[in-house]
Amino acid sequence: MITALYSDQVIAENAPMDRRLAALVLARGNRIGYIASGPDPQRAFFDEKRQYYRSYGLSLDLFVDLDALSGDEEINRLFSCDAIHLSGGHTGDFLRRLRQSGMLEKLRAWARDDGIVVGTSAGAILMTPTIAVDALFSGSSPDAVRDGAALGLVPFEFFPHLNDDPGYLSALLRYSETTVTPILACRDGEGLILGKGLVEIFGAPLMISGGFAEASDGDRIADLLSRA
Repeated sequence: MITALYSDQVIAENAPMDRRLAALVLARGNRIGYIASGPDPQRAFFDEKRQYYRSYGLSLDLFVDLDALSGDEEINRLFSCDAIHLSGGHTGDFLRRLRQSGMLEKLRAWARDDGIVVGTSAGAILMTPTIAVDALFSGSSPDAVRDGAALGLVPFEFFPHLNDDPGYLSALLRYSETTVTPILACRDGEGLILGKGLVEIFGAPLMISGGFAEASDGDRIADLLSRA
């Protein structure tokens, strides 16, 4: 399994991570399936991502609307792709759609069977054990989230867009005192690519745990992955 977690994606600062991700996908093929977080009737977000991936020699091959799955043929086409992209958007709605469509377990199983999963913002949050940190974007407390269990592909929580509000860090520090799961917090332009024996950090994400924040450490992340 390979996971790529972006805070944001289509910005110049992500070019080093983009190139590394492209190399990993191209080693298998060039087809990427796209799971939309919510309605995109004009395919505007999808088309932006299609052009973005095309610049790296990758083909965004399939658009999946979780509210309108056509059946096993479409699901099989998705899982025949060389990688799957989880879009940004409203994290809670995205999780609800994955559950209601029956795709949460299917996607988890596919990923764990040596799949490559790419997530941006909400899509990256969904790769973690819980979407609790997403509550901060609406001014709520992560501690109040009771039904946030997500894909659990990585052994930490993920918080994107750390640079958007100076209050996010202090809120994450408070939350980290009440949860045993470490939190990786990224500014736009930062991210991680993780896999078996693979820990690549782009930028300077923060590792937040027990009320403290420090620069993310590849050895510590590798240890977390080995114990997951």
